[in-house]
Amino acid sequence: MNFSHKNKIIPFSFLHYYIPIFLITSAGFINMIYLLTAHHRVYTDIGYESFCAISRSINCDTVAQSTHSIVFNVPVALWGLLGHLFILYILLLAGFQSAAKQRMWPLLFWISLGASLYSLYLAYISTYQIQSYCIMCILGYVVIFAILYYSWFINRRFGDFNLFKGLIKDIRFLKDHWKTVAPVICILAVFSISAPFWFPQYWHLDEPKPVHTLQRGTTGDGHPWLGAENPQLTIVEFTDYMCFQCRKMHYYLRRLVESNPDSIRLVHRHFPMDHQVNPLVREPFHVGAGKLALLAVYAKEMDKFWEANDYFYLLGSRRESIGLADIEKQLDLEQSGMADAFRERRFLQQLQNDIREGLELGITATPAYVIDGKLYEGQIPSAILSEALR
Repeated sequence: MNFSHKNKIIPFSFLHYYIPIFLITSAGFINMIYLLTAHHRVYTDIGYESFCAISRSINCDTVAQSTHSIVFNVPVALWGLLGHLFILYILLLAGFQSAAKQRMWPLLFWISLGASLYSLYLAYISTYQIQSYCIMCILGYVVIFAILYYSWFINRRFGDFNLFKGLIKDIRFLKDHWKTVAPVICILAVFSISAPFWFPQYWHLDEPKPVHTLQRGTTGDGHPWLGAENPQLTIVEFTDYMCFQCRKMHYYLRRLVESNPDSIRLVHRHFPMDHQVNPLVREPFHVGAGKLALLAVYAKEMDKFWEANDYFYLLGSRRESIGLADIEKQLDLEQSGMADAFRERRFLQQLQNDIREGLELGITATPAYVIDGKLYEGQIPSAILSEALR
């Protein structure tokens, strides 16, 4: 990279490269802070929705809800935060006069190369498993690839260019500055090793209390309800057992009903976003949610709907294959009866009635709620609940 002045080629100075890579890494560090904050709020803030939750395929919240967003009991964003912090420290060392503009670039190249390969792996996971993209994660990938390029180019422009021999020289450089380097590396190493043991696992949602403490029954249309027998506020939920936001909101509403058992009633309706049962869904999505809903319909006939409801939210969150033997053991439901739920028309008819009525109400995504005839998708406005509770 050069610029021309009166037909004379003048090369850029070291600072023309050093400052951009430092600013790019700082931007990546800030981005990781945002991603870590967003990851925390997705699980703990009932009304949170990130600005990049644009659609089913471009949704930062969907990526944050994935089990792939957590590695060794620590959010990936925190590992990224530590990584960018370490890279910033390496850049500070590269700015030392003793580094002579040559040192630390091979080391930075190999570190950013490893991070770039991991970014490609995460991109693969987003594409083929999560099937959703996070805009801020993509920004993080761009930052890492930019660091990789700059470290390679600066080493070529000012360093030894031999990245293998340069790495050995960088390690020797660190040994020569061990009094400065050792405390920082030790602190980062101890934090990284210990984090899986003490970092709060806020992504494990608190399960609701057993339903036997609450009144329950069925509406005149045969839909299961929980809470007040003569409610001041009735909330009708349309949910999908494989939908994270449905589970989070349901747990919140259950706690709300537990706190107000004489004034709030929660009515459950099924709306699985499964292409096998829901005409709204055109391609495979939440495969298996329809079968869980059919099992819940059967459990309602056995007077075990709410116990099954809680358990199916857990099964849906794990995205594991459904074993009828395990369900039988957990809920004391007969396997033959559950198998009938997949075959008999009457069970499918009940599920299709819920889906049809949801479509007639204008539901396009889950969770969805109906209160006093009005539809609310995603969440319930706090003003509605506050007014009812007041």
